[in-house]
Amino acid sequence: MRNKGRWRYWLLWAIVAASVLGVALHEPTPQDARYHEFADRRTVLGVPNFWNVISNVAFLIVGIAGLRAVRDKSGTPGPLQPLYPAYAVLFLGVIFVSFGSAYYHLALDNSSLTWDRLPMTLAFMAFLAVVIGERIDPHLGRRWLPFLLMLGVLSVAYWHFSELRGHGDLRPYGLVQFLPLALVLLITLLFPSPLSKPYSIWGMLAAYAAAKVLEVFDENIFHALDIVSGHTLKHLTAAAGVFLLVLSIAESSAGRRQSDVATPDRDSTAA
Repeated sequence: MRNKGRWRYWLLWAIVAASVLGVALHEPTPQDARYHEFADRRTVLGVPNFWNVISNVAFLIVGIAGLRAVRDKSGTPGPLQPLYPAYAVLFLGVIFVSFGSAYYHLALDNSSLTWDRLPMTLAFMAFLAVVIGERIDPHLGRRWLPFLLMLGVLSVAYWHFSELRGHGDLRPYGLVQFLPLALVLLITLLFPSPLSKPYSIWGMLAAYAAAKVLEVFDENIFHALDIVSGHTLKHLTAAAGVFLLVLSIAESSAGRRQSDVATPDRDSTAA
């Protein structure tokens, strides 16, 4: 049976290889200067781009909630215990996204954008490690975590220093941003697992896709609503997607605690 399912691993590796080859053959892609031109530039309480700055509080709240859920979960041994570091890195990344993105929207340039993208890659890669662990093997997810995080950091560093040299190249960062999400989608489809709740994964993927659409139509949404821009909604939507994972972790922890209460230990039964 194991050999019959080996094609799934080959498919994943084939997609990784094809993606890397495609990116390598593509010409270098510098950062578009128009990327920094957001629709909502209103100053409120002396803070420029206020709503794009303040909406990052959602990432801070969700990240802290995620760390608390992981802390509560880590006290209970289980098959996913090796993945607790990956969960922690994911939510730490989300917390740092809050600060990095707020800093970027206060000072819109490539230099500040580096501090927005760096924690995002940590969150993307930690999420991939979590899904590998939950769907394939928890120990495999933990072993791959440091390597995946290193790739994420290197992709942002490469883009940053290529921009400083005047030959900006976003290719590695683009690969690190989108390939993990494609792999998460495939792994979820190909590797059913009773250890994790799929609604959180599907919810996060759907929220990320919606956030990208909101980002693209930033100006259209701002002119249509005249209250909030697409980019501000992007922040809130992405944070809501992460919150689904927090709910999944909290739910599994609560379920285990209820199970412990419902099943008394042998010593108390004997007494």
